[in-house]
Amino acid sequence: MGVMDVMFRDEQPTVRFGETFVASEGFKLLFREGMTLVEETAAYLDGPGRDESRLLARHAALTYASESMRLTTRLMQIASWLLVQRAVSEGELSLSEAAEEKTRVRLTTAETNEAAPVLVAELPLSLQALIGQSKRLHARILHLDRLISDDRPTPEPRVSPVFAQHDMLRVAFG
Repeated sequence: MGVMDVMFRDEQPTVRFGETFVASEGFKLLFREGMTLVEETAAYLDGPGRDESRLLARHAALTYASESMRLTTRLMQIASWLLVQRAVSEGELSLSEAAEEKTRVRLTTAETNEAAPVLVAELPLSLQALIGQSKRLHARILHLDRLISDDRPTPEPRVSPVFAQHDMLRVAFG
């Protein structure tokens, strides 16, 4: 086996992360998690949350209103992103069409007007928990979106780099 054989053997087909991820069981779990969080939040805000907000002091009620708006906005972004990715996995959209949809579904990266932690601490614990869950899910989705958007393909490992180096050494020192 010559050096050229090793070099050609190292050329590997590529796997696009976005194509494989949206078709995976991991994506299905993420989708269910996101949609469940949307449903739980809607049920909370329309029921117990409404009642709890009436019991808050004026400044805390204002924080409740602004944080619940941020929460629903974040969840709408998450749900939109998940639905676009599911459309890709089901063949309804191509990755390039999904990239075009991304201009309408903007995942914000940072919330500059977040309430101070002291104010959030005055909110009902249920709302605090939903905010925390949504932020963690949002961070995961931002990370996945960067991986999917990054058009560099990930090589599919076929040959261990150690074996490739071993083959090259064997050829060199024969």
